[in-house]
Amino acid sequence: TSHKFDEMFVCDPSAEHHGFKSWDGFFTRLFREGIRPVASPDDPNVIANACESTPYNTAYGVKARDEFWIKSQPYSVIDMLAHDKLADQFVGGTIYQAFLSALSYHRWHSPVSGKIVKAFVEDGTYYSEPPFEDFTESHGALEEGETAAQGYITATATRAIIFIEADNSAIGLMAFIGVGMAEVSTCDITVKEGQHVEKGDQIGMFHFGGSTHCLMFRKGVEVHGFPKPGGEYNQPVRGEIARVKSSSQ
Repeated sequence: TSHKFDEMFVCDPSAEHHGFKSWDGFFTRLFREGIRPVASPDDPNVIANACESTPYNTAYGVKARDEFWIKSQPYSVIDMLAHDKLADQFVGGTIYQAFLSALSYHRWHSPVSGKIVKAFVEDGTYYSEPPFEDFTESHGALEEGETAAQGYITATATRAIIFIEADNSAIGLMAFIGVGMAEVSTCDITVKEGQHVEKGDQIGMFHFGGSTHCLMFRKGVEVHGFPKPGGEYNQPVRGEIARVKSSSQ
């Protein structure tokens, strides 16, 4: 971006530390109005990016339960959603996952307009690595840390789980999962069950470190256009991340 820091974020460049009172105050800083506009706010078939993040993976036809084995990191829907009674609806569906570095903007925004059906934090582990990683004299922990185990930690780390019933019937019930990585376990949900949110509204934030997140769609929801994994740059929060095919299309 060509914007200066104080042009992008709410701060006071004339004050000490730009007016931030703590590291976490800086970490959870806000974008200035207009810096991250909501993608096609009047088109319910356009899904907004929930986090300022780098695409990690997109998976289709995900299983209810799966094993992590021989460098594989499949998604295990029931475990990801903490055995919630709504989890079965996502078996066979689609998962999009993306990574937030420690320097990223760390607030979450609703990918759709709809009602918050359920929202809770599931306690989990710190620094857990996949079971295929053996610790021997010649092989220690992954140098990349949990960045290389993002699929695995969706079912093991502390995570915020938010179910949203989209106003768009072509989407219906979907889920957002904010996963704390490494030392991060403060997943702060800022919406309440029963609350209606508009696409792009804040729904929560991470505190104190790098993280990852998932968007989950039910089987039968025809969602497409997710960015390819990898890449050097973040996808802008609240920008278009995918589209859903409606019954009229």
